[in-house]
Amino acid sequence: MNSPLAKTAHTLTSKRGSWLVLGGVVVLVALLFGLLSGAGEDRPSETAPADSESTQAHQILDKFPEADKQSVMVVASNEDGSELSADDQAELEKLGGSLGDSGGDESTAAVTGPILSDDRQAALLMVPITVGLTNSDTADTVDELRTAIADDPTAQSLTDDGMSLLVTGGPAIGADIASAFNGADFTLLIVTIVIVALLLIITYRSPVLWLLPLIVIGTADGLASTVTAAVGDLLDLQFDAGIISVLVFGAGANYALLFISRYREELRRIADHRTALAEAWTHTASTILASNLTVVLSLLSLVFAIIPGTRGLGITAAVGLLISAAAVLFALPPVLAICGKTMFWPFIPKAEATADEELTPAEAAAATRATAPASAAKPSIWRTIATRVVRRPGLHLGAGIVILGVLATGFIGSSIGLDQTEKFRVQSESAQGLDVLADHFPPGESQPIWIVADTDHADDVVDSVSDMDGVVRASAIEETTIDGTSVTKIMVTGELEPDSAKGLELVEDIRTDVHAIDGANAQVGGAAATELDARDGNRTDFVTIVPMVLAISFIILLGILRAPIAAFTLLLVNVVSSAAAIGLGAFLSRTIFGQSALDAQVPILAFLFLVALGIDYSIFLAHRAKKESVLHGGRQGMVEAVAHTGGVITSAGIVLAGVFAALGMLPLMVLGQLGLIVGVGVLVDTIIVRTVIVPSIFGLVGDKMWWPNKVITHFDEGGADGGTGGAVRAAGSGQADDADDSAVDSVPTHLLAEQEHVNSGSGSHHGRH
Repeated sequence: MNSPLAKTAHTLTSKRGSWLVLGGVVVLVALLFGLLSGAGEDRPSETAPADSESTQAHQILDKFPEADKQSVMVVASNEDGSELSADDQAELEKLGGSLGDSGGDESTAAVTGPILSDDRQAALLMVPITVGLTNSDTADTVDELRTAIADDPTAQSLTDDGMSLLVTGGPAIGADIASAFNGADFTLLIVTIVIVALLLIITYRSPVLWLLPLIVIGTADGLASTVTAAVGDLLDLQFDAGIISVLVFGAGANYALLFISRYREELRRIADHRTALAEAWTHTASTILASNLTVVLSLLSLVFAIIPGTRGLGITAAVGLLISAAAVLFALPPVLAICGKTMFWPFIPKAEATADEELTPAEAAAATRATAPASAAKPSIWRTIATRVVRRPGLHLGAGIVILGVLATGFIGSSIGLDQTEKFRVQSESAQGLDVLADHFPPGESQPIWIVADTDHADDVVDSVSDMDGVVRASAIEETTIDGTSVTKIMVTGELEPDSAKGLELVEDIRTDVHAIDGANAQVGGAAATELDARDGNRTDFVTIVPMVLAISFIILLGILRAPIAAFTLLLVNVVSSAAAIGLGAFLSRTIFGQSALDAQVPILAFLFLVALGIDYSIFLAHRAKKESVLHGGRQGMVEAVAHTGGVITSAGIVLAGVFAALGMLPLMVLGQLGLIVGVGVLVDTIIVRTVIVPSIFGLVGDKMWWPNKVITHFDEGGADGGTGGAVRAAGSGQADDADDSAVDSVPTHLLAEQEHVNSGSGSHHGRH
């Protein structure tokens, strides 16, 4: 062949070319590691849109003098629930004094309290600290405070007597989130590697072969981590490195499974491993590229997201997946070519005829007749399933729809949005402190609502907000001059849970109230306001991004298949499958995590990954189905496609599900829920959708599914026997238009040649192409 794909395949797999390419890849990777090794700056995490009111208020608050000085709370309560005695209060006051003295700077000199709760069962010490630019910086300060409390003799005496001392509050919550990730990314990497390694060993049944793709993908993951860190620094992006690592490993393993599966198939036909490897690369490269392009473009649609973390994840994850595909397409083939087919030991594929052996037409026909009964006598499980599904498509389609419908109902009873304590998979000290605080103090005490307003109207704002239902108190705290305007900071304490539905409604009511005060120019911020804006932003992103992802997926499917009915059908099935997966994931989240709500960011990310990765498997299956349909017709073509791809798609799905399940190792609920939903969704997609629902639909519609491809839609008219030879002859006699010709050209040459031998009894078959 003289096609660009064939030439590239030859370069990657030839004796000289494989070494040159592998050497070039090693040099390039080493250079990138060296040049970008220092990348990866810590940057503040912003959960609300950049133009939201809470973000604008936060930016104004940051301009106040000593804005980096904030208070954390030490919540004291007896573990037996008894009231705090006068002696307890005196000891707490002594503890506050020692904490202030040990701070060594003005930020900790003014510890206030103890502030006793109305039920006298809890007390607060307000400890000012200096917060850092990032949560990681603040975590060091909070850890020092907790260490000081643990080492303090007064605190030790109180805890020995059964008193609980918990450090909580806004800065402590952020610090605990950062601290929870200490070592978590490394743990995630190790768990991911173990999962991929075990599944590859089971799939390949070889003690050696699994190492090659794992080394290549592992190197790609390390490179992706370095490159995405540099991209993040360059574009000032926020993103979660753990999700990118999971995507790189999952997608890379999927691509490797597809490629090596085809390589093993070619080795049963071609004796020379380099020729077989080149054939496998030629037939799978376009599929891998199309699959990768689908996910990459879907991820790049997130550049239109208004949530900073979502936008940053889209760009960096797209870069990571490009690196993953490049590694499998250009680094793995030279490695396999150099190592040879002995890497399949102990199950080394053997060709039925050697590459140099030439069969006569009669021998070719006899060989085909001889192998057909054996194949029929021991059909694979995938061929058996596909045959039964296509034979009774209506029944299987109905059953599949019922199953997906039942799974989708799992979302009933779920809501969107987690409060601060629910966002931790494992409860932290700050989350425990919030629970104690909420039991004995107004819930808004821990997370006050902050208002910034023009000083001339600050009193009007305070008076108006103080009279509102749900507000415990409002008071002006500090004023300063910003850009020539006098601005006052106002603290509002609510009586409702800040992140609850009613707590968020209170924020909206306060905004409505203060915005109506002429000249106040009031902006409402704080943790609850940020959460409200984040949820609104995620809803906006979902409505904006979902249509774009669907449009991108449809265009790519249409470009590959050139069959609008097939492309639309596969896209629709993917959407339904994704809805079922989210429903099942929501149900399991309630069962496993005890959470009746999903994090606000989960629906959009889960839908994007499920649809984009589902389209991956659609491309793997449909691309093969189109080629087989040219030879066998639409219905039998789908049976052949499932028979050839069922094993590799299911294996790829299990690998990807296992990799996403590893996200459950990370401490945040959003990552655990995302990993759970995508993991079970991939299994549903590969086991039910690709194996039952898609074949049943193609079985119902038949050849017309591939309209306007005349080679397939006119399959039964191709010859008197209505068989494969008729279709091939029709293609060769000019009955197909240009699109149809390209479809026939894409069919592997050896399949066409074999059919010509059987049906016409002329020509010759060569083992090497």
